[in-house]
This record gives sequence, structure tokens and C-alpha cells, in this order.
Amino acid sequence: MIKKSLFLLFLFISSYALAQDADFFKPDSVRKQLKAVKITTSVNVDGLLNEPEWKLAALSSTFIQIEPYQGKAPNYDTRVMALYNQKYLYFGVICKDPLGKKAIMATDLIRDFDYTRHDLVSLSFDAFNDKRNAMVFATNAYGVQRDLLSFDDLYYDVDWDGLWRVRTSRTDSGWVAEIAIPWKTLRYPKTADSIQSWGFNIYRNRRLTNEISAFSPFPRVLSATNMNYAGVLTNLQPPPPTTNIQAVPYFLTSYDHYQNFGAGQAAKSSSAKVGGDLKWAINPNTVLDLTAHTDFAQADADIQVNNITRFSVFFPEKRQFFLENASLFGVNVNQSADGSGGSMRYQPFFSRNIGLDTSGNPIPIVAGGRFVYRSSNLNYGAIAIRQGNYNDAPGTNFFVGRVSENFGGQNRIGALVSVKNQPGASNFETTADGFFRLGQSQSINTILTQSYTTNTGKQGFGGVMQYHNTNNHYKIWWTESVITKNFDPQMGFVSRPDVIGTTPGMNFYYRGSLLPFKSVLLAFEPGILPELYYTASTGKFAEMDLPIFPIWLNFKSGAYFGYGVEPIRQHLTSVFQPLGVSIAPGDYSYFQHLFYFTTDPSKIVDVAGIFQTGSYFNGHLNSGDFKLQFAPIPYISLTGEYSINHFEGVGEQNTTATVNLYILQGRFSLNPRLQLTGLFQKNSLNSADNYNLRLSWEFLPLSYVYLIYNRGVNSVINNMVIQTQTQDHVILKLSYLQQF
Repeated sequence: MIKKSLFLLFLFISSYALAQDADFFKPDSVRKQLKAVKITTSVNVDGLLNEPEWKLAALSSTFIQIEPYQGKAPNYDTRVMALYNQKYLYFGVICKDPLGKKAIMATDLIRDFDYTRHDLVSLSFDAFNDKRNAMVFATNAYGVQRDLLSFDDLYYDVDWDGLWRVRTSRTDSGWVAEIAIPWKTLRYPKTADSIQSWGFNIYRNRRLTNEISAFSPFPRVLSATNMNYAGVLTNLQPPPPTTNIQAVPYFLTSYDHYQNFGAGQAAKSSSAKVGGDLKWAINPNTVLDLTAHTDFAQADADIQVNNITRFSVFFPEKRQFFLENASLFGVNVNQSADGSGGSMRYQPFFSRNIGLDTSGNPIPIVAGGRFVYRSSNLNYGAIAIRQGNYNDAPGTNFFVGRVSENFGGQNRIGALVSVKNQPGASNFETTADGFFRLGQSQSINTILTQSYTTNTGKQGFGGVMQYHNTNNHYKIWWTESVITKNFDPQMGFVSRPDVIGTTPGMNFYYRGSLLPFKSVLLAFEPGILPELYYTASTGKFAEMDLPIFPIWLNFKSGAYFGYGVEPIRQHLTSVFQPLGVSIAPGDYSYFQHLFYFTTDPSKIVDVAGIFQTGSYFNGHLNSGDFKLQFAPIPYISLTGEYSINHFEGVGEQNTTATVNLYILQGRFSLNPRLQLTGLFQKNSLNSADNYNLRLSWEFLPLSYVYLIYNRGVNSVINNMVIQTQTQDHVILKLSYLQQF
């Protein structure tokens, strides 16, 4: 009955949505063009554009506004020029602004910065003209780099770091970016044609007013990496692709100190090791990566989360080797940032299962390799890793193989196989997946996996299918999940076992004439996001959530405010223990109020928070997560986060308790290449304190010196006595990139 009601609700909102004016224009048949000009000299990249070569360049036509008024002329003019020689492709971007330097917004100088907090320009290239894949290079007004690889505007390698250079200048009339991208960094076809034309787009965000404009316009619900809407960069004569090898050796020395860990752990130790990575771009389509004695000491520490739901927390990958080409192997179905799609997440290959234990502690990686081939039609690759012995666990071999084929406009079918092999046990996963565009605004994404574990003989199935329909006025979705009881993806991630999930929903986007306070208010976006779960092994009801947001206001500044209500029903078949509170099996119905808000994230002071209050199982819960960022200048950024969960009369013991989590982060930058970062986390759940300090210096492009200090403090009970365990680690790491 419940599922039938959700289906009828989905039909109603779909019918309503399809009756609306979509305002979702198709790509123009005549694509805008920018002519690149060949030069025989070189350009000094200093952000000034004062070399005589720039006078030879063709100036682009004026940009077109994407936000807040799609299709209108922008209020702030932007122009781009392109030059090239045998080594580099150069761009000069002129961002005019009558307020000049006073209008520029930036909260930090971290590479791969948060694009919602900065003035920026972003260039996208489709060198193979398949209208599916893009290489993206972005910079803010301080010359900080952000780069990524995009595939079908759906999967992104956001932590891919290309070798390129940018410098900027800020004046009373705006800001200027001067960019040099080596041909070796770019991937393009080897053709008989002496002159090439590439798909190309560039957009600018003038962050003070959140005005986004682009060289070639695209619907505001899409992004500039949707290369169907790209313009064309013409008159290119790149040198034929040649051997491109990057070697990154490293040297690391460390000192470790342990206190109150018992006789099995030495009080002090020191070590030194060498290792490194090698990347060989065999041709424009094929890349081979090799790694030996892989070390991730410089990777950011995980931010702790106190979880009160029945879903597992997904911690993102932060280690550089696994982030490269992650989109090929990391096919997944998950919840979008706006809450659409439902809470279920399934990813058949999750790289954090390699080289990390269940607590996130590193396990030594002996060696490994990754081979990737990409083209407009066919993509395939494989990863093989040898993980060393760790504590009582034996060495482990990991293998994942992936193939996908593109067909039609933006359709894809694929397969993935993963193997985890240990002495006496192996785990196998075989996956089929597909992504299908039903026109520009509709899509279906599906993943089907069979798992088998040899030592137990258990087989299981995990399948997720997700439908999306998105345009400028609404987003509707339906996600259906089936995860059987014996499904065991030891190299993957699934947010909830033994479940059948049904999660339809809809978000409305209203910007019409009835919208009040149009000078500050961008859109009214109410939504309904129901979720229904049954236990797969029994077919019995497990959980129903019905979040309804009658109020969601997005402001032109980037701020938002949302209020919702959420009736919840839970059927527990076993004890549930959120944050140490024991809740007995049984049926529960309760009701919560939800509040979401943030101020302008680009301002000197930004406050954001999520707060929920109401009944919780058989008691009451006030839960909140609040964040304050103070960034007086881009060179200094301080963030404090406070998470609180206050239980009143919850569980078998009618527990009243408060669990607090405190997080402090700081970033101090001399420039984008020399930065000191700090992280402190204190969790009352386990009386643990964790400190992380990291000084990083990029002394040459993608070559670094790291000095790292980690400290952990934890309370344990030993022979009925509470003892404080401490561990201190000091690490010095030097890595050097050499490109051949």
C-alpha cells in the first residue's frame, strides 16, 4: 500500500512537471568560435598580458549570462584570447569589473579550491570532439589552480592534477589571468590534418553577485563541462603527441613515539624509506601508472562524523594514486548534493578498501599498477595492487578490471570485475552497469552486481537503478535498490545491507514573477524526498522517511535557508546503537523538524548549519552541526565546526546524554605554493583528541616538500584503570616530478 502511494505520488509530480515550460534549449547548430594564433616566440606568464604577442591574438566575442538571468547580456564583460607555440597553449582572460580589486572574492589559496567561494574562470577542452569528455583548467583571481577530468558531465576526476602554469594580476578595472598549458599535459588525437579544431568553453563567476557568464551558453541546470554546448577553438596546430613520462620519486623519514601502548609496542622508533610513482602516457588514449612502496603521508586526514542513522558513512578517497582516473573505476549511484536520488549509495569498487583498515589507519602497499585506455567509443582499464602484511592480517592481492562502451548520444554500457585474494579466501564481484540519456534532460543510471566469497560459499546480489529528469523548473527522480542479505562487496561500498529501497522525489525551481525580494532572492525551491525500505531477506517493512521542505530559499549571494518536516517510521529487528545509545527492537513512529542554512560562503565570515529537533524512537533528540569560517584575507582561513547530539529518554535505558564533536581547521598561506594547514578534532564519544599539522612547499610544479606532525590521544581501560594513550608522528617527505 505504501509503495503504491509513492508510485501514485511520483506519477502526479511527473505529470505536473511535464506540463511546465521546460525552458531547456538545445545546443546551437552554429557553434561560437575562438581562433588561436600561432607564434614562434614564447610568452612570459606573469598575469600582465603586456607581451607584443598578445596584440596578435583574436579577442573573443562577449560572453552570455547563465546566472541569474539565462540568455541575457552580462553586466561584467569577459574576453579571452588564445596563442600557441610548439610547447604551450596560452590563454589570456580579461575579467572586467568597475569595482576592481574591491569586488574580488577568495577565501583561501588551496589547490582545487571550492568553486562556490571564489571569483574564477574555468576552461574546458574537448580535443577529441566526441562531446562527452572534457579536460578542465580553472583559476581564481589569485592564480590558484583547480583542474579535473569530466566524463559525460556525470563522472569527474576532480583530484586529477595537470602540469600547467597560471599567473594573475588584480587592478582597479578587474583582474587578468595568463595561462600556459603544455601540449604534453593535454590529450588530443594524432591526425593527418595539419590544423585541428577542438570543442571549447570558458565560463566566469563574478562571485560578489554570483553572475555566471560563458563563451558558449548552456542551460543553467547543466555545467560548462557538458560539451554538447561547447564552442570551438580553431586553427590549432599542436605537435604530434610524443612519449610523455612523469617520474615522481620520493624520500621519507619519520619519527614515532608511543606512550601506554604496552610491551608489544616500542616506545620510540624511526625509519626512512624511498618509493615513487611513474606515469607513462603511451599515447593520447593510453596511460600506464606504476607505484612502489606507495606512501600517502601527505593526504588530508578524515573529518570525523557522529552518525545517528542506519546508513554507513561514506568517507571520500583522498590519496593521489587512487584519485587518478577514479571516474573509470568508480562508477556509482548516490545521493546528489541537493538531496535528490535518495540516501542509498552503491559503488562496486571503492579504493579505500585498499591500503586502509576499517579505522582508516594505513596498511603498507608494496607495489601496484594501473592501465587505462580511453577513447570516444571504448574505455577499459585494470588496477593490480599488492598490500603487505599488517598486524595479524596476511598480505592481500587486489585486482579490478573495467570496460565500458559509449554509443549513441551519451549512452554507456559497462562491466567491472574485482578480486580480493588472501590465503584461504577470495572475494569476487562481477558487475554490469549502464547509463542512458533519454534526451537532454532525462537519464537512467543502473548498476547490477553479483558477489561470491570462497571460504563461506555465500553469494549475493546488489542492484540499483536511478531515473532523473532535470530542467530549469524541476528535478524529479526515482531510485530503486535491492541489496540481498549475503551480498558482500569487499572491494566496494554499500550504505545499507539486506534492503529493498524505493526513493522517488521532486525539487521545484521557481524564479517567476511572484517571487518576492528579487534583488536578493534567486529562487524558491520546495521539495519532497520520500524514502521507503523493506528488509530484502524477509520482505518485511523496515523504515519510511517522508521529508517535505515547504520552504527552501536560494539567495543570489549563495546563501540559502530551508525548513522541512520529516515523519519517520522504523521497524527494528535487532538492537540499534547510535553513538552508544542502545535502542531495543520494535516499531517506532516519530516526527522531526529540519533546518538548513548558510550565509554567503564567499564572505569574510560565513556561518552554516544543519539542525533537527523532535522525537527520536521512544525519546527526543536535538541534533546539530554548525560551522563558522573566518577568512579575513585569502592567505588566512580559520574554520570551527561544532556537532552536537543530545538524547533525552532514548532507548532501553531511557538514556539522556550529549555527544559533542569539535573540529578546528586552519590554513595559512604565503602564496598558493607554500602553505601551513592544521586540523584538531575532539570527540566526547571516545574521549579522543587528534591533531594534524602539515607544512607543504611546492618548490617546482607538482614537486613538494612536506613536514607533517600527527598526534593522537585516546583513553582506554587497562586492568580496570583508565589510561591515556598518546602517539606522536613526525614525517618529512620530499617528492620530485620529472617529465620526459
